[in-house]
Amino acid sequence: MRTPLLRSAARTLRRKLPGAAGAALLAGALLAGTPAGAARAADATPTAPAAAAAPASVRAAVTGLPPDGDTVASPPGANDWTCRPSAAHPNPVVLVHGTFANRYENWLVLSPLLKSLGYCVFALDYGTVPGITSSGSGLLLPIGGLAPVADSAAQLGRFVDLVRGATGAAQVDLVGHSQGGMLPNYYLKFLGGAAKVGKLVALAPSNHGTTLDGITNLAPYFPRVAELIYTACAACRDQAVGSDFNRRMASRPDTVPGVRYTVISTVYDEVVTPYRSQFLDGAGGAGAAAVDNEVVQAHCPLSLAEHVAVAFAPTALHLVTNALDPAHATPVLCG
Repeated sequence: MRTPLLRSAARTLRRKLPGAAGAALLAGALLAGTPAGAARAADATPTAPAAAAAPASVRAAVTGLPPDGDTVASPPGANDWTCRPSAAHPNPVVLVHGTFANRYENWLVLSPLLKSLGYCVFALDYGTVPGITSSGSGLLLPIGGLAPVADSAAQLGRFVDLVRGATGAAQVDLVGHSQGGMLPNYYLKFLGGAAKVGKLVALAPSNHGTTLDGITNLAPYFPRVAELIYTACAACRDQAVGSDFNRRMASRPDTVPGVRYTVISTVYDEVVTPYRSQFLDGAGGAGAAAVDNEVVQAHCPLSLAEHVAVAFAPTALHLVTNALDPAHATPVLCG
């Protein structure tokens, strides 16, 4: 099943990408967190950490985090580096987009919503591949999430340190979509991020890989096609069921102590399949992390939100705000 958003993304990719490269990226876009091609630097003025209002230490450090702001605009409400967390919301929120996506389009709705609720909101771009995605040099598309997940998780870690340094907060909360909901867990498990994160809220995360409704199981029969896709998108290889990356993730428990996890899934997910593979197991004995595995349709049976739309669906976003502030959670609306 393809939504209008996915059809639009496919048309955009077909128009912009010739020949084999276009076929590879179009196939890889099936693992997308959001449709490609939303906000180019030429179309919007980015709100970058390098803005004059940012502390000098942040301005200096950000050069190690391309393309944080030089390619894709910040979503509304994000990356105000003068923001200081309130007592009500002491943890800044860092938004992590999905595969074949960028911070602007993935968080057009959630970022201003969180800002309106009083959070300090930050969003990064990560996982760009020179020659494949735009890096401010007039290349093809302003999309990220293509690089190996481990590399992108390290980039997230540097961004978290920038946010903590700029805001004075001891910890951040993370909200991610698709790959962006899974890669923070690599950061927590293997890169020492657990002490720096209070909550991880994941929308349709590829936590245990995906069969893509069985499509990835066909890869061994078409190795040249598979290699073409995976050359353009190492993160796509990492997210396939049975990958070396997923075996490494499975070598440790699903969660780490001290972090509160929320997974928000939809039964209509056509990308991270089966959808229950997104759930996390919080069982781990004393000190085990708290995990809430939520399904949108359990709160709103009429919701048709699938993998892309779950990042914009009112019910899903209500679950996000409840997860970030459980002490003031409200009954979830159906929408």
